[in-house]
Amino acid sequence: MSKVIKGLALGMMAVMPCSLALADTASEIADLRRRLDMLEQKQAAESAQIEAKTDTLAKEIDRTKLGQILPEKAELKSEWGLGPAASSVYGVKQGLSIGGYGEGQYRAFVDDANGKKDNADLLRVITYLGYKFDENIIFNSEIEFEHATTGGIGGDSGEEEGEVSVEFAYLDFLMNEAANARVGLVLVPMGFINEIHEPPYFHGVRRPEVEQVIIPSTWRENGFGLFGAFDAAGKVEYRTYLVNGLRASRFKASGIRSGRQNGNRALFEDVAWTTRIDYLPEAIPGFLAGGSWWLGNSGQDETFAGEEPSVFTILGEAHAQYRRDLLELRVLGSWGHIDDADLLSAAAGETIGEDFYGWYAEAAYNVLPHFMPESTHYLAPFVRFEQLDTQSGVPSGFAKDESQDKDVYTVGLTYKPHPDVALKLDYRNFQTEGNRKTADEVALGFGFAF
Repeated sequence: MSKVIKGLALGMMAVMPCSLALADTASEIADLRRRLDMLEQKQAAESAQIEAKTDTLAKEIDRTKLGQILPEKAELKSEWGLGPAASSVYGVKQGLSIGGYGEGQYRAFVDDANGKKDNADLLRVITYLGYKFDENIIFNSEIEFEHATTGGIGGDSGEEEGEVSVEFAYLDFLMNEAANARVGLVLVPMGFINEIHEPPYFHGVRRPEVEQVIIPSTWRENGFGLFGAFDAAGKVEYRTYLVNGLRASRFKASGIRSGRQNGNRALFEDVAWTTRIDYLPEAIPGFLAGGSWWLGNSGQDETFAGEEPSVFTILGEAHAQYRRDLLELRVLGSWGHIDDADLLSAAAGETIGEDFYGWYAEAAYNVLPHFMPESTHYLAPFVRFEQLDTQSGVPSGFAKDESQDKDVYTVGLTYKPHPDVALKLDYRNFQTEGNRKTADEVALGFGFAF
C-alpha cells in the first residue's frame, strides 16, 4: 500500500509541472487574445478616423474644384453699368460665372385693337456666361432665347419666329478704377434700359416705348473703348466706345431701330462714337444724373437715290433718377437728327424723319411697409407718361406720318416676393395722331434674375 501511495505521489509530482506549464500557456494565450482584440479595435478606430478624414478631404477638394467652376453666388449688384445679374462675373475670384434672367407676359388688347389678338409669350430667357481668367482679364456674354422656340411661328399674322442672339460678348482688361479697356460686342451705353434690362429692375411688363423706339433697346454693336469711375464730391462713372455705325438703308418711318447691326457681319465703312457719363453726388444719396450720345455716319457707302450720302446721325439723351427709402423717380429725354433724310425717304418709299425725340417721367412708391412693416416683400404702384415722335421733323417734299406721334399713359403694380423676382400688372393707353391707332392693352407679366 505504501508503495502505491508513494508511486501516486511521485506521479503527481511529475504531472504538476506540466499542469502548471499548461496553465501558464492558457493565461498567455488569453492575454494575447485580449491584446489582439485591443489592437483590432484600435486599428478599426484609426481606420474609421482615416476614412473620415479622407472623405472630408475628398469633399473639400471637390468643393474647391467646383468652386473654381461654379462659385457660390454672391448678392446681385450692378457693376460698370451692367445689370445686377450680368455683373456676376465681376464678383467671382476666378473661373466660370453663370447667371441669367427671364420674363413672360400675357397681353389683352382692350381698345383700338385693329384685329390684334390677346396673346401669351415667353418673351425671353437669358443665360449669362462669364469667365474670369485672373484679376485683370474678364470675358462676359449674354445669350438670348426669344419667344420660346425658333421652330415655330407665332404673333398676330403668324410670321414672328423666335430667335437666338448674342446680346453682348466682350473682353475686359481691368487696369484701375479710373481707366479700363473693353473690346467685343458691347451694349451702347444710352438710357436706363439698354444696359440694365433685367425685368426685376424696371417697372412695367414691357420696357418704356421711348427706350424701344427712340433709343432702340436692346442695342449692341461691335467696337472697343474705355470705362471707369473716379471721385469728385461723389462718384463719376463713364463709358466711351468706338463702334460700327448704324445702317441707314434699314431706317424706317418708325425710327432707327431696324438700322442696328447687332454684331452680325456688320458693315464698318462708317464709325460711330458713343459715350455716357453719370454723376452720383455724395450730398444727395440715391440720386443719379447723367447723359449720353451717339455720333457717326450711317451711310456705309451704300447708294440712295443714285447718291452715296454720309447720313450723319446723332442721338443724345439726358436722364435723372432718385431712389430713396420707399420712393422711386425717373425722368429721361432723348432726341436725334438724321442728315440726308430726303435721299433715304426717296429710296425707301416712305418718309424717314430727319428729327425725332421722346421723353418720359415715372414715379413708383413701395406701399407694403405701411401695411406689413416686418415684411421683406415689395409692392409698388407706379405711373409713367411718355411722349415720342419719330417724325417731329421731315425732309422737304415728304409728308409726315402722324401715327408716329404718340403719348403713352401707363399705370401698374410691381410685386416682388424676392428682390430678384417680380410679378407685374399694368395698363397702357396710347394716344396717337392720325387715323392709324395703336392698341391699348392690359398686361400681366413675370420676371426673374439670378
